[in-house]
Amino acid sequence: MSHAAGYDVWLFDLDGTLVDVEPSYVHETLGEVGDRLGEDLPPATAEAVWHGFGAGANHLLRQRGIDVEAFWRTFHEVEDPLSRAEAAFRYDDAAWVGALDRPVGLVTHCQSYLTEAVLDHLDIADWFDTVVCCSAETGWKPDPRPVELALADLGTDPDPAGPLVGDGPADVGAAWNAGLEGIHVERHGHERRGCCVLGDRRLRSLAPLAPDGSDDGRHGGREATSGG
Repeated sequence: MSHAAGYDVWLFDLDGTLVDVEPSYVHETLGEVGDRLGEDLPPATAEAVWHGFGAGANHLLRQRGIDVEAFWRTFHEVEDPLSRAEAAFRYDDAAWVGALDRPVGLVTHCQSYLTEAVLDHLDIADWFDTVVCCSAETGWKPDPRPVELALADLGTDPDPAGPLVGDGPADVGAAWNAGLEGIHVERHGHERRGCCVLGDRRLRSLAPLAPDGSDDGRHGGREATSGG
C-alpha cells in the first residue's frame, strides 16, 4: 500500500511544484520590472529571484540594493494574466493529482488574478476543492495561517493526516507550522538552488507520491528535469 493511502487531505503549492513557466517569460517579465526600476536583472539573476534560490527572492533583492516592496509592486503591475497563462505548463509527474479521491487544496503565493488564469488555461481548476492565494491578510508561507485557512475550507478534522507538497523551504515550513507533513520536490537541483531543503520527504519528482505508486507520464504537460 502506498504511504499516501493513509492521508486524509492533500495540499499543494502551485508554481514550481505542479506547474511552471517558460524561462523566456521569466527573463522578459523581470527584465521589464528591472527597466522600470532602473535596475539590471540579467537572466541568471531573474531566474534566481523567480524561483527563490538561495535564501529566497527578497534576500536576493536586498543583496542587490533593490527595494523589496517597490519590486513586488512593479512586478504585479507588469504581469499580465493571459501572458502568464500562455507561458505556463504542467509537469507530467503531477497528472495524478487530478484523480485524487481525498480533499485537495492549493496554497500559493501566486496572486488570485494570475492563479485563476493559469488554472483555467491548463484546465486543472477542477483538481482543487479550495484555493488559497497568500496575501498580507492571510499571511505568507511559512506562516501557517494560509494552510489553516485551506484546511478549514476543506472541512477537515482538527488534526488531519496529510502533506503540503511544495518546491521551496517556505512550503515545508508552512506545513510543519500547521502540523502537516512537509514534502519537498526539487525541480532545479541543490547545486543550482544553493541549498538543500529539509523535509519529511525529499523528492526529485511527484510520481512516487501517486496513490498507485506510479505515473506513466503520458498526460501532456512537461517532464520534470531536476538534477537534484
